Amino acid sequence: MAKNYQSFREFYPYYLAEHADLTCRRLHFIGSWLVLAILIWAIIAANPWLLLLLPVVGYGFAWVGHFFFEKNRPATFTYPVYSLMGDWVMFWDILRGRVSI
Repeated sequence: MAKNYQSFREFYPYYLAEHADLTCRRLHFIGSWLVLAILIWAIIAANPWLLLLLPVVGYGFAWVGHFFFEKNRPATFTYPVYSLMGDWVMFWDILRGRVSI
């Protein structure tokens, strides 16, 4: 049974533990960069259809990391909002050197 986290602060250590594999974290990081690049591209090109690529690219890279390297079930399936928040907090923490890749 899934734990009922009361806050994102409580959830984030669990999220990081679910991303212990270096390749999984790298794939998340690459996917997040690509999501930002596609978002910028969609804005510059004034093409909202490009936004359809965002979940495919973002989740695609992340799920490959989980299924083939981390060998666990993505937190998105159980904690969708906290998981999405965790993706971006981890991305920022990687940029700041607080989480290694």
